[in-house]
Amino acid sequence: MSRLETLLQFHKEDPSDAFTLYAIAMEYEKTDIPQALIFYEILLSLHPDYTGTYFHAARLYASLNQREKAIAIYQKGLEITKRLGESKNFQELQGAYTNFLYEEN
Repeated sequence: MSRLETLLQFHKEDPSDAFTLYAIAMEYEKTDIPQALIFYEILLSLHPDYTGTYFHAARLYASLNQREKAIAIYQKGLEITKRLGESKNFQELQGAYTNFLYEEN
């Protein structure tokens, strides 16, 4: 059984588990971008405080030239990490967002 198959089985057993959703999105990112986006969107909707999602989802949208979507996700992630007091995640996300904006120019 592949890692993805195992994760999908975990998801079937507990469809609301944030870590499982995140891990599935990360696995799909390797082989099936549309499916990865679906799982990132589920995470952003159901688990807005699962802050690791923002970096990966924004980066993926940026790689697909969906600039406005990437910006919105970066900005929302910065709001959430700041509100939660997650300074390390805030700094990492801010750095990624700054690099994204810099690379665009």
